[in-house]
Amino acid sequence: MPITGIAHVNITVHPGTLEDADEFYIQTLGLIPAPVPELQIGTIKWFLVSHSGAPEGPGQQLHVTEGPTDPEHSRHPCFKLGSREELESMKKAIYDHHATGGPSAPLSADKPGEVDSGEY
Repeated sequence: MPITGIAHVNITVHPGTLEDADEFYIQTLGLIPAPVPELQIGTIKWFLVSHSGAPEGPGQQLHVTEGPTDPEHSRHPCFKLGSREELESMKKAIYDHHATGGPSAPLSADKPGEVDSGEY
């Protein structure tokens, strides 16, 4: 189940500072802003890290939201995989690690087959 890249990473910033993200990520780091879904305007910023030339096209993105920085928040990496089968295998491995526990185990994980955690 080789990871082939990162689709996006979601990070949080302190409440009230989302608009500051533009200055830092566009002006300081040189990332390109990308359109967000209409229902999420004002709650999230998307920035292209690498892309195919079209702002809405495939590539690597950074998603920035406001909120707490606790383990229950929705920030996360989203890795690209080569096939649906590899995705399902990865989801199972993550859930199994969560269920087994231990210091490096995820604090929560979708149980494969019960929760749709996103599109392929």
